[in-house]
Amino acid sequence: MTDDRGGPTVPGPVPGDVDLGRVWLGVAAQVWRRSPGPLERLATRVLRSPGLARALVTTPSLLLGWVVATMVVLVAGALATRGTGTPFVALLAPGVAAAGIAYGYGPGIDPAWELSCSMAVSDRMVLLVRALAVFGLNAVLGLAASAASGAATAVTFGWLVPMAAVCALALATATVAQSANVGVAAGVAGWVIMVLSGQAAAGRLAAAVTDTALVLPYLAFAACCAVIVLVATRIPRGMS
Repeated sequence: MTDDRGGPTVPGPVPGDVDLGRVWLGVAAQVWRRSPGPLERLATRVLRSPGLARALVTTPSLLLGWVVATMVVLVAGALATRGTGTPFVALLAPGVAAAGIAYGYGPGIDPAWELSCSMAVSDRMVLLVRALAVFGLNAVLGLAASAASGAATAVTFGWLVPMAAVCALALATATVAQSANVGVAAGVAGWVIMVLSGQAAAGRLAAAVTDTALVLPYLAFAACCAVIVLVATRIPRGMS
């Protein structure tokens, strides 16, 4: 603003009965106000928490671009499976899901990180809801791609258990390291090592998802990683 001579206007004294803090809170509320979409309204009804629903729909790995990229990778795996007979969907799905799980958490990479930290709902609940949503979506997309590729039923469902283990590893690493990128690196690297180890031991690239002897170790490892996540996201004593 300028005065009649073109110079800057010098602000006058603020009336004592004006609460500037409250005024600017109202201005910020209008600036950042966003009408919830149909998915957010549905999540609000299911979760019974508008804040938790907003945190869920702003999960980086549930945004449209990430979902489309996941679908592209799985479709490419389905085409490769049809052409070679190797169950590439079953080998790709756990790594893709691990990356998505890791990016469901992370200060500096999550647009709703501050929101989730300031809500009455605990960080652990936000993380749990996000992890289940990301895992469920990737499982559905993987099953659809695996079925479209014509893979055997055993392979179609066999990768779900190792997928849970790899996702748990990625999530545990991300929460402990406070970095989504570190979680992605740990999850993907762990899965690549597992696949290569299975090929070296059994001579088959798909041994990591078809060997039933690995089911219990996968489940035990996933349980251990889940405990690490629970410990890392616990509420400090004396805080509610």
